[in-house]
Amino acid sequence: MSDRFDTVGYGKAGIGFGTRPAVIVVDFQVGFTRPEYPAGISPHIHRAVDNTAILLKQARSRGIPVAVCNVAWGSEKDMSYWKVPMLYEGMFYGDPSTEFEPKTHDKDYDFAFTKSAPSMFFGTPLVTFLTKQRVDTVFVTGCTTSGCVRATINDSFSHGFRTMVPEDCVGDMEEGPHKANLLDVGRRYADVITLADSLEYFEKLGPEKAA
Repeated sequence: MSDRFDTVGYGKAGIGFGTRPAVIVVDFQVGFTRPEYPAGISPHIHRAVDNTAILLKQARSRGIPVAVCNVAWGSEKDMSYWKVPMLYEGMFYGDPSTEFEPKTHDKDYDFAFTKSAPSMFFGTPLVTFLTKQRVDTVFVTGCTTSGCVRATINDSFSHGFRTMVPEDCVGDMEEGPHKANLLDVGRRYADVITLADSLEYFEKLGPEKAA
């Protein structure tokens, strides 16, 4: 079976790492990471949380910038036309489900903020933060791969960052959409790598090289 994407050359050119990385974490909040919540039942996301915790421990030990976000709204009036009913129940400012996942959030280190749209970049201070830190390489982690993670990857690319996606540090409700979306962004916008690849790169930077 032929693959026209391969024939044309999609994904043939790698991006490669820069010298000033940051790690961004999309929507690892307890409403998506803990099984007591309707959207927190995915073992695939739980795996991503545990792997991202490993990545973040190494990033912070080297002074690499970390930005984390949750998603929440003031009321239905400031929400877009979401087709996911559960978002209208318990995803408002101050609701328990919007609390950051403690496995991946360090309140004394991370730059944390709330977003209201799929992309972590849209209408947020993220670009200012990354620019101030002179970041050229963005590692995208979080959930969900086919939703807010993909939107964030697209915007990271559009803002001119070298975009890296550790496959085992992003998760979705099902593995099929996860794989399909990573295949697609890997053809166009990002290098899809592994946690091991990321840790090896951090190791080469040395202690606090990116600080």
